[in-house]
Amino acid sequence: MTGPLKVALLGCGTVGSAVLRLVDEQAADLAARVGRAVEVVGVAVRRPDRHPEVPAGLLTTDAHGLVTRDDVDLVVEVIGGIEPARSLILAAIESGKSVVSANKALLAEDGVALHAAAAKAGVDLYYEASVAGAIPLLRPLRESLAGDQIRRVVGIVNGTTNYILSRMAETGAGFSEALAEATELGYAEADPTADVDGFDAAAKAAILASLAFHTAVTAADVHREGISSVTATDVARAAEIGCTVKLLAICERVAGRPDEAEGDTVAVRVHPAMIPTSHPLAAVGGAFNAVFVEAEAAGQLMFYGQGAGGEPTASAVLGDLVAVARNRVAGAAGAGPSAYAELPARPIAETPTRYHVSLDVADVPGVLATVATEFARHEVSIATVRQDGYGDAATLVIVTHSAPDAALSATIAALREVPAVRGVTSVLRVEGLS
Repeated sequence: MTGPLKVALLGCGTVGSAVLRLVDEQAADLAARVGRAVEVVGVAVRRPDRHPEVPAGLLTTDAHGLVTRDDVDLVVEVIGGIEPARSLILAAIESGKSVVSANKALLAEDGVALHAAAAKAGVDLYYEASVAGAIPLLRPLRESLAGDQIRRVVGIVNGTTNYILSRMAETGAGFSEALAEATELGYAEADPTADVDGFDAAAKAAILASLAFHTAVTAADVHREGISSVTATDVARAAEIGCTVKLLAICERVAGRPDEAEGDTVAVRVHPAMIPTSHPLAAVGGAFNAVFVEAEAAGQLMFYGQGAGGEPTASAVLGDLVAVARNRVAGAAGAGPSAYAELPARPIAETPTRYHVSLDVADVPGVLATVATEFARHEVSIATVRQDGYGDAATLVIVTHSAPDAALSATIAALREVPAVRGVTSVLRVEGLS
């Protein structure tokens, strides 16, 4: 076959329109890289009248009809969400089409079923653009590091929250003010819930953990906390101990203890944390993303770049499009991810972390001893403690050694019942301190 490879595009928003334009602008280069021309033959949208920039002959509202057309070779899905994206991708796969997707929510929820369908049909399912925009990340995890054992993946994978926290650190603004600025500049959606409550980062963490640890991880396995409770005081106190606050996606392979019959487990969590300003992730500002990978043989690797936006995400989509198109020309599908390890998810209650705890206390003799007793009673070791202010403004700031989440939660619950503790004003995890 020497004719062009024909592509169906689902969605023509910010990313879809960039994909369509780049395919047209780079037609000659894409043909040279693939070995055959690549041609978009249809664009499925809900409201064709809103896309005057797209040739009318390409537009259709019949997405199912487009992905099952006999002359379509490849399908690019950039509509997002669970449905109708899932049904359309499955229909495309069952019709023998390879699929490129940027849909993190769908891959995090239903990746196992989609991969199984693709393997059964002998087609590709690629989704580099689903995590960290333009940053080449998923293919290195799946392919370049396939001969290594990854121990930890930790990163900033949501540009909106990173911009907000960066501005809070730079200006001293509170969360609401920084969010308003991010919205005005277009970094935050009108409804920022998916970003600021951690849903977006949790979906990406599930995808990263699945690839890194050869285990099926879904968004339901990810412990999730957002940044709306982070205050300007939290950010200022982080700076006082040489740290900054970031929303982190943390995926860890936790070695089993000799008394644990199940062996290794996978702990996946998304939450704000204080990290030392000396850590490479601390320097990631604005809406950028960065992911830090720790592997047995390769050591420490860091991936950094544009994590969102039309053109950066379209770049990742086109990279996948070239890969699946080459496979199509060769008459074969590429290797998919493996889930042979089948490691169980470790509950957040059993996951150890360090903590930064701020307490509003009565400035009376013995209050420090009373507080320390509660920490000791729940087997949470204190690393440092200091008192800020005096009288009605007295505050105890405590940094703990590593302890299970359940132990810290029990400690905080007990402290709320202590008469000398007027309030627990802040609890933030601390990562990266020795």
